[in-house]
Amino acid sequence: MKLERLGERELIEAIRREFSSAGRRVTLGIGDDAAVLRPGKLPLILTKDLLVENVDFIRRLHAAFFIGRKSLNVNLSDIAAMGGTPKYALLGLGFPPDLSSRWVREFLAGFESAARQAGVVLVGGDLSKAKEIVISVTVLGEGLKLVTRSGARPGHLAFISGYPGDAKLGFELTLKRISLGGDKRADPVLRAFLDPVPQIHLGRELARSNIASAMIDTSDGLSVDLMHICDESGVGAEIELSSLPLSAGMKIFGGKRSVAYALHGGEDFGLLFTSPPAKGRLLDRLAKKFRITKIGRITRKKGIHLVDRSGRRTPLEIKGYEHFTSKETSR
Repeated sequence: MKLERLGERELIEAIRREFSSAGRRVTLGIGDDAAVLRPGKLPLILTKDLLVENVDFIRRLHAAFFIGRKSLNVNLSDIAAMGGTPKYALLGLGFPPDLSSRWVREFLAGFESAARQAGVVLVGGDLSKAKEIVISVTVLGEGLKLVTRSGARPGHLAFISGYPGDAKLGFELTLKRISLGGDKRADPVLRAFLDPVPQIHLGRELARSNIASAMIDTSDGLSVDLMHICDESGVGAEIELSSLPLSAGMKIFGGKRSVAYALHGGEDFGLLFTSPPAKGRLLDRLAKKFRITKIGRITRKKGIHLVDRSGRRTPLEIKGYEHFTSKETSR
């Protein structure tokens, strides 16, 4: 059934039924002009992300279920990068009238699975007609100790979680019609693109233990995101090329572009953070639970440089996704 036959009211009721549960601080959820929440004692964190068809995702390549999960998870990653805990979400949807109701059901199932996994409650949103799919998600979270991008200092060390570049490689493999289950060696990098997992628990631990001095999620690419930390902190950085973590899938399928993918590929949604050397023991303990790699250090002199095994320093060209200037069709 097409949405033009289903109608807005029926779709709202379907969403309301799907997300009927409410948290203890939700006074009024879906169904009225606005949601009503009981404010907590902790600082409130708010973030929003917009996904537009053929800009942020390609429908023929990306299953509706995974788009539903990703539309929420990219926001949860922002909360994780602050060291916070996500609590509530608002969902805005623009759909073409000829979109199938099956696609919508699968999208909502994906969104609900990500919300359930993170303990997030959907409390409201809006619907509209659009020429292409538009998804707007707002997430509210809270946290006692929060980490910003501006706390990096000269001498601090730079770390990254996960495998940078896997999502970019996964996107390239998807374009080549390699799908999940087609080649099991490729499945981890395909999942990195299709179904990224926000590092909520890691972010919270880094904040709670005062390990991270500055932090950002790797949504636009390692080089761009490190630049954001350096700009906000007024510092520079060095990246040790030999320390870049490359996954098994990257080593198999990345070829000569592996380092470029790791430095400039976006949408990994890991955490890039800095930490004083004195926090080394705490980090070693944390590294037993999470995949964390030291990739460099923060410098007093501005600019980002690559350092090879011989110690030779070369300026890093900043590349990654940026709206309105990038030619990429999928971040």
